[in-house]
Amino acid sequence: MQIEILLYDHFEELDAIGPYSILSKAGFDVTFVTAEPAERVEAANGMVVVPERRLSEQVELLVVPGGPWTRRRPRGTWAEVQRGVLAPIIAARHAAGSTVASVCTGAFLLAAGGQLDGRPATTDWEDLDDLEQTAATVIRDARVVDDGDILTAAGVTSGFDLALWLAEKHFGAERADDVARGISYRRDRNVWRARVER
Repeated sequence: MQIEILLYDHFEELDAIGPYSILSKAGFDVTFVTAEPAERVEAANGMVVVPERRLSEQVELLVVPGGPWTRRRPRGTWAEVQRGVLAPIIAARHAAGSTVASVCTGAFLLAAGGQLDGRPATTDWEDLDDLEQTAATVIRDARVVDDGDILTAAGVTSGFDLALWLAEKHFGAERADDVARGISYRRDRNVWRARVER
C-alpha cells in the first residue's frame, strides 16, 4: 500500500515521524510529501524535514498530522485551516478514492474540507470541544476511530496506535505486535470501529 504523509508549516513532529517509522517498519511504502512546492518544511518544535516530493494526484492512504491549534498561532494547523489551501486538496484526494487518516489536530483539516460531516472522529483531548463545533460526531474515549475510508487518532502519540492499527488491518495482528515490540511500545488497542466499513 502506498502511503503519503502530508507535511505543512509547523506540523507536529511526532504526529508525522512516529507513524512514518512504524508504517515503514511494518512494510508499507511511506513518503513525506507537501501539497505545494517546498524544499524543506519546519515543524512545530524546530525540526526541519526535507519532503521527498509533491502529494500524488491519487494515493491509497493520505496521513494528515496535526500541529498547533488551541492557541490560534500564526503557523500550524489552525493557521492552515484559516488559509484554506490544504483542506480542499485533502478533500479532493478523498473524493478521488483515497483513504484519509489524521493524527491529533489534523482532524480539523479534514473537518474543514467536509470529510468529517456526519462521521465519527476524534482529536487531541484538549480540542474535542472545538471538534464538536464542526459537523463531526465526536468519539471522546477512543484512541483511534476507524470509519473505513476515514480514520482519526487522538493526541500526539496516538499516531503510533493508528499506524499499528493500519499494520494490523493490512498485515495481521502478529506483524503489528512485532513492530510494537521492536520499538518497545505497549499498544493501546482502544480502536472505535464502524459496524460496517464504508
